[in-house]
Amino acid sequence: MNWLEISLTVTGELAESVADVLARFAPNGVMTEQGVKFNDEEDEGTATGPITVRAYLEVNDQLEETRQKVEESLFYLGMIQPVPTPIYRQIADQNWMEAWRQHYKPILIGERLLILPAWLENPDPKRIPIKIDPGMAFGTGTHPTTQLCLELMERSVSSNWVPALSAAEGLVIDVGCGSGILSIAALKLGAKKVLGVDTDIESVKNSRENADLNGIGEELILGQGSVGEILAGQFPFQSAPLVAANILAPVLIRLFDAGLADLIQPNGEIILSGILDHQAESVMQAGQAKGLKRGEVRQMKDWVAVSMTR
Repeated sequence: MNWLEISLTVTGELAESVADVLARFAPNGVMTEQGVKFNDEEDEGTATGPITVRAYLEVNDQLEETRQKVEESLFYLGMIQPVPTPIYRQIADQNWMEAWRQHYKPILIGERLLILPAWLENPDPKRIPIKIDPGMAFGTGTHPTTQLCLELMERSVSSNWVPALSAAEGLVIDVGCGSGILSIAALKLGAKKVLGVDTDIESVKNSRENADLNGIGEELILGQGSVGEILAGQFPFQSAPLVAANILAPVLIRLFDAGLADLIQPNGEIILSGILDHQAESVMQAGQAKGLKRGEVRQMKDWVAVSMTR
């Protein structure tokens, strides 16, 4: 089956009306695309600029008749407010799910870890696979911040963190757990119990779904919250020898004021990521102000991850 794509790029004011017109003739619905700008370092993205509205008509014996009806409807809409000329493009059908999956490949991390799309078999049995469904949420292992965190976590577990594991029952705290990828990695690297928290309940659900993919159960404790809720005793433990926080730099600095350093047990370590290179110094200064010592710094492209010890 082939499709005819119809697209119009319009103002935000007109987009809804155009979408309503196209939806009458497109059995699979209408999609819209808009640019994104970032107002500041904490902005997750604000929609801006013109909107492109797209719809897809099945190529069949009724196509020309349907296309004529679409143009008539757009003509009448244009009598109320000017509408641009639609752009048409022929598209061959394909297995969209399979095409989407082809974008995701196994990712080697450090010396021992492997980020593995959930539908693939482990190509390297010597590595520890962390299965992730990229369709669930952010935190799929493709971003430098996640990879840097995992590298530092692997280094910590394989060296100076081992004594702390046995001494403190192998506890880890993951602040802002997102997809759960860091929590899952910690358990597969040797942690006995991990507490993962996030202020977004959907992230907590996604973490549990990814944990299930990896055969992880009650050893991963998940809940909605942040540093304040952990310190207030709302979870089974309030500190750990290893803490991870892959969040935006300004949020990390605020969390230090909220008691982030207090989550680290004496002689323990925190891994911080989500930091642009020009922000690294201010994050480390915030940690030093709470009594932490600088540790290793790793960089990938414009992103930095740092470790600090208590």
